[in-house]
Amino acid sequence: MASGIKDKVAILGMGCSNFGERWNNNAEDLMVEAFTEALGDAGIDKSQIDAAWLGTAIEEQHVGKSAVPLSMALRLPNIPVSRVENYCASGTEAFRGAVYAVASGACDIALALGVEKLKDTGYGGLPQRNRGSVNDLFWANASAPGSFAQLATAYRAKHGIDAGDLKRAMAHISIKSHENGSRNPKAHLRNRITEDQVMNAPMVAEPLGLYDCCGVSDGSACAIVTTPEIARSLGKTDLITVKALQLSASNGLEAQHNSWDGSYFVTTRAAAKRAYHEAGITNPRDQVSMFEVHDCFSVTELVTMEDLFISPEGGAVKDVMDGFYDADGRVPCQIDGGLKCFGHPIGASGLRMIYEMYLQMNGRAGERQRQDDPSIGMTHNLGGFPHQNVCALTIVGREGV
Repeated sequence: MASGIKDKVAILGMGCSNFGERWNNNAEDLMVEAFTEALGDAGIDKSQIDAAWLGTAIEEQHVGKSAVPLSMALRLPNIPVSRVENYCASGTEAFRGAVYAVASGACDIALALGVEKLKDTGYGGLPQRNRGSVNDLFWANASAPGSFAQLATAYRAKHGIDAGDLKRAMAHISIKSHENGSRNPKAHLRNRITEDQVMNAPMVAEPLGLYDCCGVSDGSACAIVTTPEIARSLGKTDLITVKALQLSASNGLEAQHNSWDGSYFVTTRAAAKRAYHEAGITNPRDQVSMFEVHDCFSVTELVTMEDLFISPEGGAVKDVMDGFYDADGRVPCQIDGGLKCFGHPIGASGLRMIYEMYLQMNGRAGERQRQDDPSIGMTHNLGGFPHQNVCALTIVGREGV
């Protein structure tokens, strides 16, 4: 029976570019920016890297379908490189490839890098990509704000939540993320916002207003991983190890069967159960120190905290308004600003989330550093729409925890 990967892989080094409208830089520039930081942090030479994975989603706009641009941009030593794509979980998919390679013994040291140049698409959101039977039927006339607005109304109806209370909770999530992002020099948006601004912002798809939606950015993030034994031989101490990596993909139930009521994510709940089991976590509300979740919209973060079994069903509104997920709350969520303030360069987001956990656990998060010595962190990516998606979860933490 599979034993999982808990503590079999350590993060040797990480890096992250500045996120934003990087008009004067191409994807290769962003790769180099993130990789240079990661390599310096790891304290190795790139000749020691055995294999690499590149995560990117809208490849037509920048790197193309191959991973060869990663090898060329970084001048890698003729090692295997693989490009992976899994909707908005593409960065985590690259991390999974590198981690599994090390855990299996196929590699001693592996590289995962995610990058996206979305501002060059000339499109205000994510380009529509209609291919495959379900996409042809459901995505041609769909929009991300419209689909997640339906999530909000379904959630509100199921739990009997007052529309005003839900809107105020969503506003609190956005205000909280902007406050956190204002302290992060690598975030795209660093402006603080007020409840009045959020509540009176232009409507995008009711009940989602302008400040309930994340933006479009360019960015890159990178991880170098190895075994704990090799990390220690290279002089690393107080290791941050991978506790769990789980993905769950829709199988058609949500889109093609009326047993799903539209108020939650089937995939997140399935992946969460497996991830907690792999990591040996029995009470996530008390055992996980902080979260980075896929806050493409404010309501997504709210619903996700129930799907991850942190808030009880129908109870996330209260937890949000009580400050449970604030930077100084019991379990911070988006302490770096999240997608709300970084935007969502698709291939980079998953690795960017892990980067924040890594910084926090090493005490290197600067002005936003959590003071209670965080020991376990969880990241969550959600790609696609509520009715058809993939969920990717990563749990990292101090070795032995």
